Amino acid sequence: MALLLNAQSVTKSFGATTLFRDVSFTVNDGDRIGLIGPNGSGKSTLLRMLAGEVEPDSGEVTPRKNLRMAYVEQDSRFPAGATVRAIIETALRRAGAPEPDWEQRLRTTLGMAGFSDFEAEAASFSGGWKKRLAIAEALVQKPDLLLLDEPTNHLDLAGIEWLEGLVAAEPFASVVISHDRYFLENTTTQMAELSRAYPSGMLRSDGNYSQFLEAKETFLHAQARHQETLENRVRVEREWLRRGPKARATKAKARIDNANRLIAELAEVNARTRTETADFDFTASGRQTKRLVELEGLSYSVDGAALFRDLDFVITAGMRVGLVGPNGSGKTTLLRLLTGELEPESGAVKRAAQLRTTYFAQDRQLDEGQTLRRALAPDSDGVVYQDRVIHVASWAARFLFTGEQLNQPVSRLSGGERARVLIAQLMLQPADLLLLDEPTNDLDIPTLEILEETLLEYPGSLVLVTHDRYMLDRIANIVIGLDGEGGAAVFADYAQWEAWMKDREAAKKPERAPERAVVSSAPQPLKKKLSYLEAREWATLEDRIAEAENTLRAARSMLEDPVVATDAARLQAALAEAEAAQQQVDALFERWAELEAKQTQ
Repeated sequence: MALLLNAQSVTKSFGATTLFRDVSFTVNDGDRIGLIGPNGSGKSTLLRMLAGEVEPDSGEVTPRKNLRMAYVEQDSRFPAGATVRAIIETALRRAGAPEPDWEQRLRTTLGMAGFSDFEAEAASFSGGWKKRLAIAEALVQKPDLLLLDEPTNHLDLAGIEWLEGLVAAEPFASVVISHDRYFLENTTTQMAELSRAYPSGMLRSDGNYSQFLEAKETFLHAQARHQETLENRVRVEREWLRRGPKARATKAKARIDNANRLIAELAEVNARTRTETADFDFTASGRQTKRLVELEGLSYSVDGAALFRDLDFVITAGMRVGLVGPNGSGKTTLLRLLTGELEPESGAVKRAAQLRTTYFAQDRQLDEGQTLRRALAPDSDGVVYQDRVIHVASWAARFLFTGEQLNQPVSRLSGGERARVLIAQLMLQPADLLLLDEPTNDLDIPTLEILEETLLEYPGSLVLVTHDRYMLDRIANIVIGLDGEGGAAVFADYAQWEAWMKDREAAKKPERAPERAVVSSAPQPLKKKLSYLEAREWATLEDRIAEAENTLRAARSMLEDPVVATDAARLQAALAEAEAAQQQVDALFERWAELEAKQTQ
């Protein structure tokens, strides 16, 4: 495979803190690499370094000549007043695309991403639609290499599945930072973990996430054996050194040097392999009441559009409820109704007497000017946790903060560190019912696993909103599913809700655009503005696109055949066939965009 980008022995520090040292990282044509690592290990910094936005302190990053690279940051921001069209046209101009091709590429890409109003202002979008637009902005440039930093943050479940299909099927290479374990499982062909626990600063293996876990276990087992052997050798050498000059008189100086080398090596291995994890433990109130909250005929609308209607549900002691649905379907609204922050449009929310509820909000904020000490312990140098007074330094250490950080402002904390502060605040509030709105954002995978174990052991009840399907499957013992159009139902698990949603979409299939072109979580009925012939063409477009894509996949498979690749004549013919197939797919999507635009005018 052709080398696209080569980072050799790169090092990056901020002040006295070294993020990584002498790390090497290569990307080849067709690679789909998942990049993981603990919070603070430097994943985002490394990705920005690959994108050319950050210079290494030492080492080099060398892209292939004329490499087309697109980078999607973790937080998607757009200038005030900038429209969807203007953003995509700016990206096309930056990529040097021929201006006559702009409209086709714009409509095709935005159609794939689910956009229909190209004149809408991007700044007004929700986080999920901003993320979609940022990805479309990258895709329209037709990159050879796509760099994505936490692309599933803010996307709803339908958006995550769309992105999975895109990353897995498109020909570009990709490097993706993500804590979504199912996403990594479904999209990657290689995994890399950036961590000081590894001798080279990184562990990399072929395969998806589950295969990486097997490779990591093998590596750690071998490292443990090496460490045990090293400890035994150091024990022998230390014993020899303790015998004093007389015992060492006949020994070569080389053995003394070797003993010191072994001791230093063991110290380095011990320092590298020592790992710390956050310690979470939510406090339940010990309430004995069985029925905590009853929803009776609950309905709520926003601007005349129903989020859910006639919802009946009872939250009982010990219940772990997963709340799922597309962006904008009303998940956060339902949590706010449970807290009493909002009043229902109709129906009732009946709470048990003196119910204690703790709410972890999605748009949670910390005082940027506040020190970490005051954020963790607002009133003194201690906190009261489970009827015990704990000094703030010990409380901070529980969440992996050092004593030196206590007097630093919150503004200097990373996203993962801020999330840990918020969880620390949450744990000080005994509750009958925990309401968690996207608690996984910015947490690394080891911290996620600890949070999951804590929630599984939590004796109270909880309602969890998350797009992390792995966490949903582990935590929730029942699921409330919203469909984005006012419908709501109760399911045994996430997979059952997903099947229900697919059945509902299939029932509307004649009225929907092709699946690749529209992934909107709340599809709207198509308006009857087509002529008779256009309507007939519209009805067959989905099948024609699917057939054209099958042809394109077959043509690309021919290019990967070693027999074809080594035969100049056959290779030339296969290239021509693949180009023709790609043009056919693009033309069909352009036609779909034209007809779709005609119906929405």
